[in-house]
Amino acid sequence: MSAWIWGVGTSNFGRQTDKLPAELAWEALQEALADADVAHVDAAFVGTVFGSLGVAQRALLGVGLAGIPIVTVENACASGSTALHEAHQAILSGRYERVIALGVEHLTSLFAGPIASDPTDREQATGLLFPGIYAMSASRYMYEHDATAEDLAAVAVKNSRHGALNPRAQRRRALSVEEVLGSRMIAEPLTLFQCAGLSDAAAAAVLGPTRRGSRDVALRASALRSGTSWDHTSRHVWGYDVVRDTARDAYDAAGIEPSDADVLEVHDAFTIGELVTVEALGVDAEGAAPAAVAAGEHSLGGKTPVNPSGGLLSRGHPLGATGVAQLAELVWQLRGEADQRQVADARIGLLETMGGGTAGLDGNACVVAVLQAG
Repeated sequence: MSAWIWGVGTSNFGRQTDKLPAELAWEALQEALADADVAHVDAAFVGTVFGSLGVAQRALLGVGLAGIPIVTVENACASGSTALHEAHQAILSGRYERVIALGVEHLTSLFAGPIASDPTDREQATGLLFPGIYAMSASRYMYEHDATAEDLAAVAVKNSRHGALNPRAQRRRALSVEEVLGSRMIAEPLTLFQCAGLSDAAAAAVLGPTRRGSRDVALRASALRSGTSWDHTSRHVWGYDVVRDTARDAYDAAGIEPSDADVLEVHDAFTIGELVTVEALGVDAEGAAPAAVAAGEHSLGGKTPVNPSGGLLSRGHPLGATGVAQLAELVWQLRGEADQRQVADARIGLLETMGGGTAGLDGNACVVAVLQAG
């Protein structure tokens, strides 16, 4: 049995203090169910990092989905994509036929600044939060590959251009290099516009077996790994190895190579994250991502567009919802429904989400998925 994406939906992204998490989920679920042309499913997998007790059940009850198995998963920033992976595996194993993957997060009701997922973690207890971790990765990357502050800023500029074309995005203004570098310093060398902001949103997808005469998109493969012990024997920056290894699992399962991808949605919570990720995925050689961005290869109209949605930097990064939102963007791209940000002739889409946050690990979890137009 193969697995296909029947329908997708998302809420808008941004600071939505007037809406409850379940209300955001209802928007995404209603759109996904209507897009799939179904009213019922056999089970649901729900990704959330800071969701309150029962948020999954409240969300699904609101669209009439009660009495089914509901599994809530937390895997840091990869929570939503882990829900997608588990839904995919449940279909492949024959456990269920129709499954919903849902991601939901309401960060602005919990945080006013950098997220500390667990103050008892020894790194976070010393103040080493995500901006600091990524800043150290950026500094190391710049040293190893002679990259510049302008190279990092170029990622934010590119994704802001894409985000300006996305009506659901949180940040919808194209930025210049000067604006990015001139924004407030958060953790050197990362400035404010190089960091994804707090966001509230939900995203949903309905998965099922092959149907005839539809707009369904094939989920060719999905792979999930957790990071290995981070003992600094790797010559790569934090997060590179787990993305590389997870990607190889997905490529082998799908029977593709990185060069086959036409469009990518990757985890760019910080600008350095996108540069490291496209290299770990094998799309660019080590140290070559800045030149590819500068040449326009990863922009709309370029050789391999990356984050046409605007990415986490511009669309928003509501943790548990992010992975499923990445999926929704790729489905729209592969159907030819992405409007002004459409990637021409896109047939193969690549999704990557990596979550960190535990001292001593090279990332909590990573999911890589391969999609193909029907």
